[in-house]
Amino acid sequence: MDKQDLPEQKELSENLQTENLQSKKQSVAQQATLASPTGEKETGRPMQNGTKGAELNSASFKAPFSYSRLFVSTFIISAFTVGGGFVIIPLLKAKYVDEYGWLKENESLDLVSIAQSAPGVVAANAAIIMGFRLAGLTGTLVALLATVLPPLIVLTLISYWYGAFAANPYVRMLLKGMQCGVTAVLLDVVLGLVTKQIRKKLILPLAIMAGTFIASSVFGVNIMKVILVDALIGLFLMRSPMYD
Repeated sequence: MDKQDLPEQKELSENLQTENLQSKKQSVAQQATLASPTGEKETGRPMQNGTKGAELNSASFKAPFSYSRLFVSTFIISAFTVGGGFVIIPLLKAKYVDEYGWLKENESLDLVSIAQSAPGVVAANAAIIMGFRLAGLTGTLVALLATVLPPLIVLTLISYWYGAFAANPYVRMLLKGMQCGVTAVLLDVVLGLVTKQIRKKLILPLAIMAGTFIASSVFGVNIMKVILVDALIGLFLMRSPMYD
């Protein structure tokens, strides 16, 4: 064999090895893409919240997720949120945790805690956070629109006939009855949360609940300061999984 042919054969062999290696890499990448549930390449990063997240987790839902269902249910909840933004808490839990199964109970409480701590109306804040958790930006817009429309419609109608509404004794009686019902609903939620913590037999959560109630009701401490202290206690003293 001619010595001049050796470098050419060596170069040809190296090129073949390089092509085989690239072919194997492409084959592995295609297999990873096909194995991905979304048909996209796996990046190793956690899936972002949004429509894809709602669709992929729909197996655990008691009711299928849809934007129309989100709008209608949020619209109805907002329409019956009478007596303050905190009334939306038991209504959200009953609809999205107990009936639909879209959120877990602990998750819904976390979202409501954030909504209470953030500036603005509690009902709107809760709708924004919940909508984003379920379906990203589109879910946020749908939930926010459904939350704002009922009071906007009602207040617009009342503004035209304010004198008749303000002086009507039947309207006042209706509002008093609704306030009593709202109080009972809030009490039911509070008793449910207290009972759940008692069953866990954990001292710290009960102490926080009792301390928060005493500071706010007895000593009149600003509620935002109390919530801030509770948040710091949770940050430093409730890291253990037993508090989940």
